[in-house]
Amino acid sequence: MADSLNCDLNSLSPLQLFERVTEQGEKVRALKAGKAPKDEIDAAVRMLLSLKLSYKTTTGQDYQAGLPPRDLALINNGTTKEEDEDFVDPWTVQTSNAKGVDYDKLIVRFGSSKIDTDLINRIERAIGQKPHRFLRRGIFFSHRDMDQILDAYENKKSFYLYTGRGPSSQAMHVGHLIPFIFTKWLQEVFDVPLVIQLTDDEKYLWKDLTTEKAYEYARENAKDIIACGFDVNKTFIFSDLDYLGSSAGFYKNIVKVQKHVTFNQVKGIFGFTDSDCIGKISFPAIQAAPSFSSSFPQIFNGKENIQCLIPCAIDQDPYFRMTRDVAPRIGQPKPALLHSVFFPALQGAQTKMSASDPNSSIFLTDTPKQIKTKINKHAFSGGRDTIEEHRKYGGNCDVDVSFMYLTFFLEDDDRLEQLKQAYTSGELLTGELKKVLIETLQPLIAAHQERRKQVTDEMVKQFMTPRKLAFEF
Repeated sequence: MADSLNCDLNSLSPLQLFERVTEQGEKVRALKAGKAPKDEIDAAVRMLLSLKLSYKTTTGQDYQAGLPPRDLALINNGTTKEEDEDFVDPWTVQTSNAKGVDYDKLIVRFGSSKIDTDLINRIERAIGQKPHRFLRRGIFFSHRDMDQILDAYENKKSFYLYTGRGPSSQAMHVGHLIPFIFTKWLQEVFDVPLVIQLTDDEKYLWKDLTTEKAYEYARENAKDIIACGFDVNKTFIFSDLDYLGSSAGFYKNIVKVQKHVTFNQVKGIFGFTDSDCIGKISFPAIQAAPSFSSSFPQIFNGKENIQCLIPCAIDQDPYFRMTRDVAPRIGQPKPALLHSVFFPALQGAQTKMSASDPNSSIFLTDTPKQIKTKINKHAFSGGRDTIEEHRKYGGNCDVDVSFMYLTFFLEDDDRLEQLKQAYTSGELLTGELKKVLIETLQPLIAAHQERRKQVTDEMVKQFMTPRKLAFEF
């Protein structure tokens, strides 16, 4: 039995081992609190000590509650140099691979679960319709506890959605639309409340902005978010600088999280140093708090047991691993997550788009001419050096940015596959593929701009006013 357990533990990643130790620790506490028989408690403690020993053997470090093994410092257990070249944290994404980040390795490193065919089929059965193209194409590729969300939905229990935006500039780019396009679809097919956090406080702390400018950007970004088509009766958008001062429930949860996470832990998770301001160190608790329904008493009628589902890019996962570790210790359900890949910069998939580099991004304010110029001039090509070579050897869709963008925005699966085959065979040239992308993005962005023009300051105020939504709890 012991050999079987050890074999099982040896197959786990450091992050999975960390979660096993955490869960066993919670079990021991629950048994002690419930005054369980001594032999049952002793057996659970022995299991906990065995798990901690396996964790130390694998990682070379003692288990510390709330401090997972550092994402960016890969455990030295035979990893190759290539694995070390992917750098992912909430602020920076870099890889030397033209195909982009290796997401399968990232799943192992972060200890999440792959969104496989079985899960996609289960979502399809639950909602009674074809899954979103982001699921079909692996754009949302990883999850935590999505099966629990589906269990709740199938048993007529509610959940809610939470996503966010860090308003670092007045204009958003097309990459920023990805979580909102998907979240809108999730809200429609599951018919659940949605809260959207605008972290203007974070941008004030990290960027050279005044609080007034950060709040102004938040309101401008809210207009772009509203233009995605969210239902005002089912959606609450809030600025941290605004909402924190008016919600006792929100602040109470922030304080609870802050009490259960040490400075040493946030240094390990986020890489903070002794030189960082205390605002940065305490910010993760503010991003954690919307994961708990009691942060929104006006929506959930004070109920604390409504589980949360968070669609976000994978670089935001460290915040929510911390949140999931703290949740049971403050009597809250762990949030579930759906992780997306990064939207690549025009220059290639080695980095994600940057709002501060106008040539790395297609902005939602760009004109049709600007879109055409940027794609033709800057979009990294997977084509050959000459037309003759391209016709003979074909293009590489794995590194071609125009094709990558089409996987995000072209709805028709058959058309996308035809383009892939034609480009790979050399029948379709790079300029022709870029033309397809231009003709896809120009009307999409023009339509968004038209919808945004209809968003008034009064509409923004409606979305951002704390209130009851069209749900009963």
